[in-house]
Amino acid sequence: MIKVELLLGVATFALWVFCLVDAIGAPADRIRNLPKVGWILLILFFPFVGSIAWLVAGRPEDRVSRRSPYERETPHFPEYDRPGRAAATDPERDDEFLRQVRERAESQRKAYEAQRKRQAEGEAGEQ
Repeated sequence: MIKVELLLGVATFALWVFCLVDAIGAPADRIRNLPKVGWILLILFFPFVGSIAWLVAGRPEDRVSRRSPYERETPHFPEYDRPGRAAATDPERDDEFLRQVRERAESQRKAYEAQRKRQAEGEAGEQ
């Protein structure tokens, strides 16, 4: 029984620390329902309830969509863009490079399909 209580205590402490650090690090203009200081005080004075409340009602909803100043807003080539991929200093050259990559991938795919077709025809002719 003591092990279960110890495990719950450690889990509550870890949740409390996570939520406190998350609330401190969150941008003040994106926090929901209360001011930043209010959330921090709520988490400090009511560790379990405040932490759960922070996760449900206070945490910014779209933390993943925050972009650095060098990331693209809307990708022209979504198959090559990844979150965190920096935009080039010369977007025209970058777009041209990505267009060439797409064309090269398409030509390689066509060459591979033609090779597979020739191999299939060769195997069919041997039988």
